[in-house]
Amino acid sequence: MPTPSVTIVGGGPAGLMAAEVLSAAGANVTVREAMPTFGRKFLMAGRGGLNLTHSEPFELFAGRYGAAAPMLRPMLEALPPSALVDWAHGLGIETFVGSSGRVFPKGLKASPLLRAWLARLADQGVALRPRSRWLGWADDGALRFAAAESLIETERPDATILALGGASWPRLGSDGAWAPFLAERGVELSRFQPANCGFEVAWTEPFRTRFAGHPLKAVALGFAGRSARGEAMIAGYGIEGGAVYALSALLREALSTAGAATLTLDLRPDMDLSAVVARLARPRSGETLANRLRKALNLSPLEINLLREGLGPSPGADPVALAQAIKAIPIRLRAPRPLERAISSAGGVDFTAIDEGLGLRALTGVHVAGEMLDWEAPTGGYLLQACFATGAWAARAIAASSGLRGHAAPRRS
Repeated sequence: MPTPSVTIVGGGPAGLMAAEVLSAAGANVTVREAMPTFGRKFLMAGRGGLNLTHSEPFELFAGRYGAAAPMLRPMLEALPPSALVDWAHGLGIETFVGSSGRVFPKGLKASPLLRAWLARLADQGVALRPRSRWLGWADDGALRFAAAESLIETERPDATILALGGASWPRLGSDGAWAPFLAERGVELSRFQPANCGFEVAWTEPFRTRFAGHPLKAVALGFAGRSARGEAMIAGYGIEGGAVYALSALLREALSTAGAATLTLDLRPDMDLSAVVARLARPRSGETLANRLRKALNLSPLEINLLREGLGPSPGADPVALAQAIKAIPIRLRAPRPLERAISSAGGVDFTAIDEGLGLRALTGVHVAGEMLDWEAPTGGYLLQACFATGAWAARAIAASSGLRGHAAPRRS
């Protein structure tokens, strides 16, 4: 059987993982990337410490993908977090588990891993083609690319994997420009929406001026019966941070359907209401409310002023009412941040448009992977894990259909 040729469009985690699997199986693989270098969003994600994946039990892990969890589960089972850690170790990158359960390279940076990975791909014969922007298909079905000096190149591989990312990082290449090419070929798409995003809040000007850029640590946020613990950040436009991102899908949908959403903020999630009441029930004569809050509960100036933002300049001194407010400060959200300001995006290729191997039903021989698919997950390693897993899954499907060694066709449950 002739050696199959595969073109992978997109040089991020999903595309590079697909290239590794297919080249190891014996395919002739070319990776085309529009940007001058590979893995730009991957490198950006690692600027604050590359969070590769998460160490929590698999059942909890798989459940983080919301409505897409049933479709993604077999792909995550085929490349689970433990396998991804082993893969990083195979590249010479040691990892550690942080206090939150997140998994990081010991050096925290993405660049050493990416360099080792690209070297492995080159050793496996993968042709890496940067500065090669995909322009859709020619009339005869060939892939079209804009290469250097305005040269238009075409390719007609035996199979194609599209791994072009979502639409939340246009300056790094994830601009969603691929969507019209697929739509005109009959591929069902869901509209792009911001995910893992901040939300706009109408802070008072004194509060905004004083506290923009200040963190809230070890708090709990709640909305619609769901809660998330962690950190948040006051921004000039509103509020952002990991605990906010964990609820962003619910908040975004509420704002879209009802036009309003009120987030609740628990400043002391490790204390129950009665304990907070007891601390506040012992005021000293002549003590101001701010001093009472500071001494009884160690509330910071930011936290005290947040209480006033939520309840008004005079929140009252009754211990029970005050404790209830401290455990659930209302923060009225106005809108999610724009898509280009989000960490990731929801929307993209609908799961009804793909088969068990992530092949497009409307386009024979074309598969998709990564954030092009319509799924979302919170930060914490879940985004990268699913990109790696879907890239490997699509690659194995092509390897199996091409009769390459050691590959059986993957099946979704």
